[in-house]
Amino acid sequence: MTNPADLSAIAAARAIAAGELTSARLVSACLERIAAEEERVQAWAFLDGDRALAQARACDQRRAGGLPLGPLNGVPVGIKDIIDTADMPTENGSVLDAGRRPRADATVVRRLKNAGAVILGKTVTTEFAYYHPGRTRNPHDPAHTPGGSSSGSAAAVAAGMVALALGSQTNGSVIRPASFCGIVGYKPSFGAIARTGVLTLAPSLDHVGVFARTIEDAALAEVLMGPDGVDGDARLNFGPLMATMTSTPPVTPSLALVKTPVWDRALPETHAAFAELAEALGEAADEVELPDEFAGATGWLGAVMAAEMSRNLGHYVDRGGDRVSARIAELVADGRKLPAPAYLAARDMRGVLRGGLDAIFGRFDALITPAATGEAPEGLDSTGDPVFCSLWTFCGLPAISLPLLSGPKGLPLGVQLVGPHGDDARLLRTARWLAAFVNGAGSD
Repeated sequence: MTNPADLSAIAAARAIAAGELTSARLVSACLERIAAEEERVQAWAFLDGDRALAQARACDQRRAGGLPLGPLNGVPVGIKDIIDTADMPTENGSVLDAGRRPRADATVVRRLKNAGAVILGKTVTTEFAYYHPGRTRNPHDPAHTPGGSSSGSAAAVAAGMVALALGSQTNGSVIRPASFCGIVGYKPSFGAIARTGVLTLAPSLDHVGVFARTIEDAALAEVLMGPDGVDGDARLNFGPLMATMTSTPPVTPSLALVKTPVWDRALPETHAAFAELAEALGEAADEVELPDEFAGATGWLGAVMAAEMSRNLGHYVDRGGDRVSARIAELVADGRKLPAPAYLAARDMRGVLRGGLDAIFGRFDALITPAATGEAPEGLDSTGDPVFCSLWTFCGLPAISLPLLSGPKGLPLGVQLVGPHGDDARLLRTARWLAAFVNGAGSD
């Protein structure tokens, strides 16, 4: 019999709804997996098994009472520790926020609860969701980084501790750890998910994303989507994401192979793997070279990040002294020195670049590009290079990392698909087609 902890989120929700599995049994199985793996992986910042089981029993009582069930009824979810939870600490990966207890749930946590999810616990984040690593290790090889900043969420899903977890991305913090840990990572379009109650870093760039075992599970992010009346950037209203994603494409998708101007930063194993992928795709993919102006995207994103993060995290540096990492202190100092015209000019380039991509998206269903420079680097003092995410995050485009390739050390290499802004459903449908094509069988 399948261990309940190994079920996808959708399979688990269906089994619970059908009375074939209880949420209490599922949560117990996840807690048993955590007990077996946590010392090696160290994915969790806060975990209260008794609290999680009490939530699970309440879910089981709802079903037993014949009450309406949400799409995630009884399914446990991990929450990155920069996302507020009223009944659990939210410490932002910093000693300065040790013991912090928010007064209210973040919008995404409230929506998960409304969908019936069990909030299993808080996952480790890098300090203030920037580069200074937390304690989490890569489940495939603990000597290697899991990526960041959503390190705990990615590792928890990859280690089989939970089927779903929330993360965030301001540069590459969903796509890169998903690639390193060999799971699905989905960053929706900018404006799709309200960020109320999530640590504000750079509001022009901040996204909430999800980690999952399957593309179908990633599409459960639809329960998080829609305006909340507080986050002024959350304006997108999608139709049924899942219904479109699971439909058959009306024609064979067409993919644009985009190396981007930072191709020289990809490692040889990435060059080799993508050459093989291009050959396998054949006529389904054409290589497309981006115009020269796209080479500035990484620098423009860096300028916007520095300026906005210096404003939002500067108070930690001012009062924290040596309790704040040198990386954060340097970022804040750089942001405070950046002239306002340079910041505004950088931010304006987002619309210019997004417009320049419209012609490509008019010909192709999605762009295909690496999710990271290569396999997860060895050592825990770095979370890896997010450069293959920077352009797409800067433009606010939806992106998904698929665990389709591997490198010479046997570690995962993610394939990143990118779609036009607001067309997340077609992107996920194309991703599902690509996974089936590469695997030579049905989808996840």
